Amino acid sequence: MPKLEVNVDHVATVRQARLIDEPDPVTAAALAELAGADGIIVHLREDRRHIQDRDLILLRRTVKSRLNLEMAATEEMLNIAREVKPDLVTLVPEKREELTTEGGLEVAGNLMFLRDYIHKLKEGDLEVSLFVDPVARQIDAAKDAGAGWVELHTGTYAEAQSEDEAQKLFEELLLSARHARSLGLRVKCGHGLNYRNIKRFQGHPEFEEFSIGHAIIARAVLVGLERAVREMVELIGG
Repeated sequence: MPKLEVNVDHVATVRQARLIDEPDPVTAAALAELAGADGIIVHLREDRRHIQDRDLILLRRTVKSRLNLEMAATEEMLNIAREVKPDLVTLVPEKREELTTEGGLEVAGNLMFLRDYIHKLKEGDLEVSLFVDPVARQIDAAKDAGAGWVELHTGTYAEAQSEDEAQKLFEELLLSARHARSLGLRVKCGHGLNYRNIKRFQGHPEFEEFSIGHAIIARAVLVGLERAVREMVELIGG
């Protein structure tokens, strides 16, 4: 049975728009878990545009399922991760000017650095995933770097302009997932997945977990968070 991790960053985005204390992503995480989420994701960005250090600390204390911390591979984040000890660290590329993560991590071109960085995370008893584009070169490099997981970037698939294009890109994701598993990597996928394009993934055990945030939070504005999570749980379960 595939699992769903819910990203609550955009609950914090709404809060930070007014620089007040609501809505609280910590409360949202608890509701998502009650509705069936298998994990909670937050991205602690360098500029702290949404999730704050306080959120991460409280989530570590309160999340009952699994806490997945997305972060850039910086010295500051290394220290935070080793102190907070999330259940999974997902290394992602990060640029200040981007609205959201725009693509996969360049692992192959930064292999030595990432190998050393991941070693330091593992010294802190942390499990590591790398957010990568669905291409063999990056997947192979993720294995070489010492990651236990890859999260395949589904943004290009999500932005497909036709059903034929979407099917072709999905097949590329499927082949990439099979390749990753053949190397002994566990496979997640995420970015741009929603209540429509998730349906192609049904019945494909190659994809162990899904990381979904914006679509769920957007739907929650209209129907409530618990219903939004339950509906996505049902969809990924097929």
